[in-house]
Amino acid sequence: MGFKCGIVGLPNVGKSTLFNALTKTAAAQAANYPFCTIEPNVGEVAVPDERLEKIAKIAQSAQTVPTRITFVDIAGLVRGASKGEGLGNQFLANIREVDAIVQVLRCFEDADITHVEGGVDPLRDAEIIETELMLADLESLEKRLPMLEKKAATGDKDSKAELAVIMKALEQLREGRPARLAEIGEEQQPRFKRLQLLTAKPVLYVCNVDEDSLPDGNDWVAKVRAKAEAEAAQVVVIAAALEEQLAQLDDEEQREYLQSLGLEEPGLNRLIRGGYDLLDLITFFTAGPKEARAWTVRRGACAPQAAGVIHTDFQRGFIRAEVISYEDYIAHNGEVGAREAGKLRQEGKDYVVQDGDVMHFRFNV
Repeated sequence: MGFKCGIVGLPNVGKSTLFNALTKTAAAQAANYPFCTIEPNVGEVAVPDERLEKIAKIAQSAQTVPTRITFVDIAGLVRGASKGEGLGNQFLANIREVDAIVQVLRCFEDADITHVEGGVDPLRDAEIIETELMLADLESLEKRLPMLEKKAATGDKDSKAELAVIMKALEQLREGRPARLAEIGEEQQPRFKRLQLLTAKPVLYVCNVDEDSLPDGNDWVAKVRAKAEAEAAQVVVIAAALEEQLAQLDDEEQREYLQSLGLEEPGLNRLIRGGYDLLDLITFFTAGPKEARAWTVRRGACAPQAAGVIHTDFQRGFIRAEVISYEDYIAHNGEVGAREAGKLRQEGKDYVVQDGDVMHFRFNV
């Protein structure tokens, strides 16, 4: 199950520097985690999760396999992208293929790096990107509208239902707001998702700062945080140039460098976790002598869906799941101790998987 975050931004905001740091991190991980593969514009990286290492130690697993997330470097956007300016068409097509948008905003001054808009203003940059995406969505929906209205007028139920969803999205877009702010009922969500609107995708703002502005940011970051708070969006503060340097160091050198800066971990770790949270994903674990492994499911997934992430046969022949919470697994030193303490539960098809569950599936095919 792949989950993709598209990295977008105006030219010269540090987008490519950030992506380079991610891909170097992925290349370093590849030595330990064979699933990491790199293409020219794709980086697949492990999601940092200290729980996995603790589970593996207790289970005496020969190998640990973390869950992963994919970042896609999307061509730089310029004004007029919705009308095909620059690499506009390619830019929009690439965004449609990702699950969420990581929007890189320049929050640093550097006389040697010219800003395409003439000066640093992250709120203006965010507005340019959002406007182009909204214009593309607006054009897409308004093209569909006449034919859909004709069908709805004949009493066609599907057309009426789709029209209702489109009108909610159009109301937001015509007011200059992204479609994700539309109030879409649970029963309407499948139709809304099928519209494939660019501004329906969740957004994570990455404030790219200079090293001196770590870890808390600066005045530009404060403005971005205020914008994100109003949108119920997330913000991660990163110095992309520093992250690219860190990605080239071994673990011990990284720790020493970070300590000298008063930082606990690379900013990329927070970015990766931020992308994971943005997609509303949770992690469950399997553990045994051969391997301890982290798996990804959407929040709200039931036990058979989690089983299907491991293998489709597990879902098709699902009987039950044996579940231990992460806290109980650690407190009772693994499966045997948890079972003896009565903390291993037998759960059926309706069980909603919780973040951190250690699971074993019973199935019959």
